Amino acid sequence: DRGSPVFFLKPADALVPGGGDIPYPPGTLDLHHEVELVVALGQDAPSGTVSPADAGALVFGYGIGLDLTRRDLQAAAKAKGLPWDTGKSFDFAAPASALLAAANVGALGHRTLSLDVDGVTRQSSTLDRMTWSVPEILHELSKLYGLRAGVLVFMGTRAGVGPLEPGQRFRASLDDVLELRGRIVAPA
Repeated sequence: DRGSPVFFLKPADALVPGGGDIPYPPGTLDLHHEVELVVALGQDAPSGTVSPADAGALVFGYGIGLDLTRRDLQAAAKAKGLPWDTGKSFDFAAPASALLAAANVGALGHRTLSLDVDGVTRQSSTLDRMTWSVPEILHELSKLYGLRAGVLVFMGTRAGVGPLEPGQRFRASLDDVLELRGRIVAPA
């Protein structure tokens, strides 16, 4: 039983197009990475719930991103039954690669999404192992929100999340199709 997907929002200014230097965020001693497929919507959804069969037509393309999390703040909020905003939503919390048209990426299932930190693989899994498919997530989101062109949906992650420290370099990739590179730098 998969239960229900969990959703949270990141503000638009959390996006870091192309990666690069990512300042270690304030207020935390436990920054974590989660490599994720990024789905970019290319058109508005009709009002109402979008069926999984129709959801693919909304997709413009794909990218890869890191969902950065102040894990200690998230854990404290979870323990008190509070929202995760302080753990998930902060400046530079969403580095993301360039987008590639869906037709140029092709079928997702056999593609491998991976993350290396300082040359050591931390996460690696084929996309067919995602708990929820892209059409399923778009369907579920459409029950709660109007889906609009330009929205980026980070799809969640498999096992292997872990800490990042200042000075560490990361490289995320979707096979040889997409790449995101960056470095965690000391706070300003």
